[in-house]
Amino acid sequence: MENLSGLLLPLLFLVVLYMLLIRPQQKRQKQHQAQVADLQVGDDVVTIGGLHGRITALSDDTMDLLVTDDVVLRFQRSSLARVVREDAETA
Repeated sequence: MENLSGLLLPLLFLVVLYMLLIRPQQKRQKQHQAQVADLQVGDDVVTIGGLHGRITALSDDTMDLLVTDDVVLRFQRSSLARVVREDAETA
């Protein structure tokens, strides 16, 4: 019985660690993967470097962003930080 109670505290610690750290990270990762998969030409996006642009072309692993009138830059799709929605801009 004493051995069982000695294992209870480390098991409780692992459960708390999973709930507070691992599970939220996995949720954010799945959310990011879904966001990258749902990209469409014409979406306004922000990269992890803070660059704002509009998607002009997509391939399996890259996206071309229109930054100014005649500047198009190519980025990895995984460098996406977020998609800028019009309703978020007005708020």
